[in-house]
Amino acid sequence: MTVVRSFANRVASHKACIAGLGLRRMHHSVVVADTPENRGMINKVSYMLSVEEV
Repeated sequence: MTVVRSFANRVASHKACIAGLGLRRMHHSVVVADTPENRGMINKVSYMLSVEEV
């Protein structure tokens, strides 16, 4: 997944989800395991992410 929108001036819980997924800045990409916890965080901030299955 890749961050495609800035998370500046967002709700603290959304910033925490971004950090929990290991994302640090705009256009940063990571690969995470498909767990219920990660799915929940992805769903919460999906408007800021671009997600692709590998």
